[in-house]
Amino acid sequence: MQDNIQGSNQFDVIVVGAGIVGLAHAYTAARRGLKVCVLERDAACVGASIRNFGFITVTGQGAGDTWRRARRAREVWGEVAPQAGIPVLHQGLWLSAFRPKALDVLQAFMQTPMAEACELVDAAEAVRRAPSLQWDGAAGGLYSPHEIRVESRTAIGQLTRWLAEVHGVVFRFSEAVLEVSAPKVRTARGSYFAERVAVCTNTDLNGLFAERIAAHNLQLCQLHMLRVRPEAGFKLPSAVMSDLSLVRYHGYSKLPEAAALRVQLDAEEAEALAHGIHLIVVQSADGSLVVGDSHHYGPVLEPFANQRVDDIILRHLHATLRLKEATVTERWVGTYPSSASTDCLIDRPDAATRLVLVTSGTGASTAFGIAEEVFSDW
Repeated sequence: MQDNIQGSNQFDVIVVGAGIVGLAHAYTAARRGLKVCVLERDAACVGASIRNFGFITVTGQGAGDTWRRARRAREVWGEVAPQAGIPVLHQGLWLSAFRPKALDVLQAFMQTPMAEACELVDAAEAVRRAPSLQWDGAAGGLYSPHEIRVESRTAIGQLTRWLAEVHGVVFRFSEAVLEVSAPKVRTARGSYFAERVAVCTNTDLNGLFAERIAAHNLQLCQLHMLRVRPEAGFKLPSAVMSDLSLVRYHGYSKLPEAAALRVQLDAEEAEALAHGIHLIVVQSADGSLVVGDSHHYGPVLEPFANQRVDDIILRHLHATLRLKEATVTERWVGTYPSSASTDCLIDRPDAATRLVLVTSGTGASTAFGIAEEVFSDW
């Protein structure tokens, strides 16, 4: 196959991967006036970016880079979503604390800079403001105004079309990238050329730059997700989390007060913790709830879902929301790369190439912030 070096294959920036991390890099480059091409091996984005909650999470993200990137990404989402015609379905976060030790963690969190504009309320006030949540026996709750929720299944496609139509980003779907040797990028169909190449290939740990990825000891994380139909008229005031999130999200779990809560949960919720379960609930425009999730890790993950995991998630759903009905209408799994040491891998194979993998399941929440940093340092 001969290389095609015509102008149509010449760009300032090539992005490999059309998930949210790749799209964030494409947007950031286009905003800088650069000519951008996105290469994607599948006919459309079908990975983690469309299988998640569409929940842009700020509060609870790990202190430092992750929280800072999430704050910036939330600002960019606020600018991009209305321009791209992406509906924001609801805003904010309620985190209900059922155990006194969970409330201790939230009280400690409120003393950190990350709690800016958040509120810690008692159960009586929480009932008044969020009556669709189950507050009986709760110690209190945290409300954050920062979060927004989009429908990830449609938002990624809307963002793609907007980038093409408004910002002139060229998309080449169904075109697997075989080799990156900047300025040349060779695909199964031809060759492209660019001064800079951003490789954002998510779970493809054994393809491009496999040796460099292997040095970071990444593994895959698989999670269970459910769509649940509640009774007609049920309305969530915001996204919802509860106690188990406090030992998972690093903004809480790294606080000293989280250690005692972890001991209690180890005794009371050992099976849930063994499956990496913590509750997140968001609501779609049709009234259905997206509910999850669990976390299982390994170099390769079997495509078989355990009903017991879903049962535990649903038990926590009923314990946290005042639901009369909860019919499961869909089940699926998502997969993302995971690291024990960092939420994001930014590697520099050479001066022209950046390998960017979000390794913590926070892609939707941080990608726009990450992309700005990558280009600022490039």
